[in-house]
Amino acid sequence: MPGTARTRSALAVFGLVAGLGLGGCGFGSTPASGDDGPLVIGFVNGGSTQFHTCLQRAVVRTAKDNFAKIITVDSHQDAAQELSNIEDMIARRVGVIIIQTVSTDALEKDIAKARSAHIPVFLTSVDADPSDILGAVVVDLKEVGELDAGWVADAAAGRQVRVGVVAGAPGAASDLLVGGFTKALPANAKVVADRPGMFDAAKARSVAAGMIKAHPDLDYAFVANEEMAFGVRKAFDAAGATGVRIVTVNGTDEGLAALKDGRFAATVSNSAADMGQLAVENTIALLRDEKVDKIAKARIKLVTKDDADIAPVYCPADD
Repeated sequence: MPGTARTRSALAVFGLVAGLGLGGCGFGSTPASGDDGPLVIGFVNGGSTQFHTCLQRAVVRTAKDNFAKIITVDSHQDAAQELSNIEDMIARRVGVIIIQTVSTDALEKDIAKARSAHIPVFLTSVDADPSDILGAVVVDLKEVGELDAGWVADAAAGRQVRVGVVAGAPGAASDLLVGGFTKALPANAKVVADRPGMFDAAKARSVAAGMIKAHPDLDYAFVANEEMAFGVRKAFDAAGATGVRIVTVNGTDEGLAALKDGRFAATVSNSAADMGQLAVENTIALLRDEKVDKIAKARIKLVTKDDADIAPVYCPADD
């Protein structure tokens, strides 16, 4: 969905996709686990950050727009809970499971459990062996990190600079993001600290307070999402380190406002609205053997103060 501006309407964001031929025909022909009735989609969410909340809102809305029934559960960043949630979806006899995983290491068991029950799995954010899943909408997290690193490289302009990293929770998304960022930094940018903020603003603020105390000459900080970045900004400002420039990830309304007033230097737009919508639409299309990409790529874009007004919509509006 390239070129979509923040001014687009909710109808445009979540309307039916004519190319999928979904129209008003419903899902009477696609029953859940052999029962008559609409398709039942189980959505196993990984947590409750703003990304997870917005992703779920998009999944739920798009499912309802397409006459499917939707059941949602939260794994609370716990791999054991994620597997338990898969088992719960099997017990509820859903027709397909969409998973926003807490860890790529957990996926093998999740997918095997669903496959043993003959329930197809569709993934968001990451992928797996294509022969094991119905499909996926993936974010190139390595490229997300690389985009932020590219901004730091341009801003440093060859100067020797010191960089701090506030990661998320170890595993899956955070490791890929941070790896993409650190490996793409130029030789003149040295990472002097790398600590997990666990995708929690309060934890990230505490981590950042310790980081700036240990490294008062810090020049830049990469933070694995905007919720944490706000905590990091508060810690730096409280320590008098207002000149540390923060690069981050998401492209939320609040994040774009922080770009405009200088609290953040750059962010990478990774629209939860786009991902949730595409996940449901592609799940339905693939179940119907329609021609869509089995592994589709979500759109990402580096955003700065200069183009914050035309960044993609991040989160669906409330009904």
